[in-house]
Amino acid sequence: MAPTPLPASWAAAIGKAWRRATNTVAGLLFLALFGVFIVQITARFGFNKPLPWTDEAAVILYLWVILWTAAWVVPEREHVVFDLLWNSANLRTRQAMRVAGNLLVGGLACVALPASWDYVHFMGREGSPVLGISFMWIYLPFVMLLVAVGARSAWAIVQAVQGRGLDTELRL
Repeated sequence: MAPTPLPASWAAAIGKAWRRATNTVAGLLFLALFGVFIVQITARFGFNKPLPWTDEAAVILYLWVILWTAAWVVPEREHVVFDLLWNSANLRTRQAMRVAGNLLVGGLACVALPASWDYVHFMGREGSPVLGISFMWIYLPFVMLLVAVGARSAWAIVQAVQGRGLDTELRL
């Protein structure tokens, strides 16, 4: 068996490890949500004894699954885009659209970050009614989403200024 070739760079290796780790966390979160859902259905409809903690755990896990995957797993090309405008624009217009759009979205995420962190940190004083989990841990993925959006937008601006990725047609 031939040895596995080394990645082109450390950045590529770190990126690959990061993607694998975030995908694994997303998968485990979804698996936990599915497990809680099955327990909830079995307790409620099988034994006619609903468990209060399953409702709360399902909502918390759902929140984490959605925000975690939006922040770290779903690639930019799979988010909502205005492909009709993009595909009909020339390269210079696409560059301006990408820079302006990412300045707007990333800028708003960065502006919202301090106040969002303050609120999430403040909510750490309270706990969920049944499980007693600190609201800081429940809402933390929203802060992670804002960080990811800001970082992705900054990277997209750099790529657009360098002229990368502008010739790609967006398709369903």
